[in-house]
Amino acid sequence: MQENYFQETTLLAGKGLPAGGPWTPSALAELAPSLLAEQVSLPVAVLSQSALQHNLHWMRRFAEAYGCQLAPHGKTTMSPALFRMQRDAGAWGITLATAAQTVAAHAEGMQRVLLANQLVGRGNFALIADLQAQDPDFWFACVVDSAANVAALGAYFASRGQTIKVLLEIGVDGGRTGVRDDAQTQAVLQEIARWPAAVALVGVEVYEGVASDEAGVRAVLQRALAQWQAIRDDGGFAQLPAILSGAGSAWFDLVAEVFSVLAKDDAAQVVLRPGCYLTHDVGIYQQAAKRIHVSNPVAREIGSSLQPALRLWAYVQSRPEPGKAIIGLGKRDAAFDAGFPVPALHHCPGNDAPTDAPAHWKITAMMDQHAFLQVHDTDTLQVGDMLCFDISHPCLTFDKWRHLLVVDDAHSVVGAVSTQF
Repeated sequence: MQENYFQETTLLAGKGLPAGGPWTPSALAELAPSLLAEQVSLPVAVLSQSALQHNLHWMRRFAEAYGCQLAPHGKTTMSPALFRMQRDAGAWGITLATAAQTVAAHAEGMQRVLLANQLVGRGNFALIADLQAQDPDFWFACVVDSAANVAALGAYFASRGQTIKVLLEIGVDGGRTGVRDDAQTQAVLQEIARWPAAVALVGVEVYEGVASDEAGVRAVLQRALAQWQAIRDDGGFAQLPAILSGAGSAWFDLVAEVFSVLAKDDAAQVVLRPGCYLTHDVGIYQQAAKRIHVSNPVAREIGSSLQPALRLWAYVQSRPEPGKAIIGLGKRDAAFDAGFPVPALHHCPGNDAPTDAPAHWKITAMMDQHAFLQVHDTDTLQVGDMLCFDISHPCLTFDKWRHLLVVDDAHSVVGAVSTQF
C-alpha cells in the first residue's frame, strides 16, 4: 500500500480535524496527531489502514480464485483515493450509480466506469457524451431495462455521433429495476437493434440483492446467466468478450459461484461489483461475511474474513441521569438505517490505551447531534471520556463526511481521504 493514497495535497475542511489548520492529508501525516491524546476534534470518522489493506487483498484473492474481475461499487465511499487504491490493486474498473458520480471519478483518473443504473434524461446524457468526446480512451457503460430508455439513448447519442455501451439488466418481480419477463427483454433487445451505430449491447447485468433469500438469489443469477448465453448464441453482443456482472456486498459469493461457469470462456468477462468489502461493518455485512466464511470453500481456504475498517470516535457529552449517557454523535455523523452505531472501545484520556466497551452499552436513540447511550447505573463512564463506535451500512456514513482520517493501529493519524458526494 502506497502512502500517497492518504497523503495528498487536497485542502481539508470541516469536522474531525486538529486545531491549527488549514490541513492537507500530507500535513496531517507529518504531524501524526493522536486520537487518544485528544489531538483531533471529535466526532471524527476514521479508517484503519491495516484493515483497509487486509480487505483489499482478501477480495482480490477471492475474485481471482473464481476467475472474476472486480469493479467495486464506488458509491459506497465516493473517495477518489480509495478508488485509486482499488484500481492499483487490480480492480478492472469502478462501478457508480449516477452520471455526476461518473464525472467526479473520471476527473480523478478513473478510466473505466460501469454505471449499475439506468442513464435517464438529456442532462445526464450530455454529461456522459461530453466525457466521451473529451476522452476517447474513457470506457463507460450503463444498464437498460426498457425500450423507451434505449430509444432515448439511441436518438441522443446518434445526434452526437457517438455510441453508448449498455448492458441488459435482469430484474425480479417486486424488486427494483430490470426486465421482468421475456416480453420486456425482447422489446429492449429489438430497440437496441434499431440503433446499431449509437447503442452497443456489451453484456448482461443483475443486482441480486433484491431477492429475499438464497433460493431467490440463485434463481435470478441463473436467469441472468441463461440470458447472457442466449444472447451470445444469437450473436447479439456488439463485442466479445461480453460482460456478465452482478454482486452487491451481501451475496458476492453466490454470484462468483454461479457465474464462474464462464470463467474459462473466452467470450465472457465476469465482473463482481461489491462496494462495502473495503470498509466492511459490524451489521448487515458482518452477518453476510459469517455466512460466506462458513459456506464458501474459497473463503474458508483464505482463512480470515473481512474486517471493519470504518469507525467513529465521539465524546461523552453528558451524564444527565442514572443509566444514561449522551454522546456527541448523531444522525449528521453516522448511518442509522441498518442499526445504530455499536460501542467498541472506551478510552479515558490520560490512560495508555482504550479498553473494550462493555457489551451492555447500547445506543437506543439518535438525534441530529446526539446519541442516547444506555448504561448501568454503576458504570464509571464520565463526561469527557471517548468512545469508539463500529457502524452498520458504510454507504450512509461516508456521505456524512467530507473527509475521513486514516489511522494506524495505535490510533495515530497517517493521512486522510476526501469524499465527493
